[in-house]
Amino acid sequence: MSHEFLNPDSLAAARGFSHAVVAQPGRTVYLAGQVAMDAGGTMRGETFAEQFELALSNLVTALDAAGGRPEDLVSLTMYATDVPAYRTSLLAVGAAYRRVVGRHYPAMALVGVTELVEPQALIEIAGTAVIPDRR
Repeated sequence: MSHEFLNPDSLAAARGFSHAVVAQPGRTVYLAGQVAMDAGGTMRGETFAEQFELALSNLVTALDAAGGRPEDLVSLTMYATDVPAYRTSLLAVGAAYRRVVGRHYPAMALVGVTELVEPQALIEIAGTAVIPDRR
């Protein structure tokens, strides 16, 4: 069985996220915040969308190490230092999201912050996944 994604008609339409997720029984994986850093510790990506794609790819790589897949994600929290850049990059960010995760939309939040620990980072993405007992 897969997780249940709920989007009540009494709330605004969910575009690119789900309002609620009921996770199936399984193993919970807490994924640390990831930025657009390569394996050598170098920040990559000049644009918001480029950094977003690498940060999300890093998160999925960590999930894979725990035996999970993108469809096991139940929640993502994104911390952005430039929310207007996020808004103007929505098409590119959406395309990057679909390349990395597909059309799986867990519960999500984007939080504007003044800075991140990594000074060059425009985005940091943390997540929670539940790997169902199906495996």
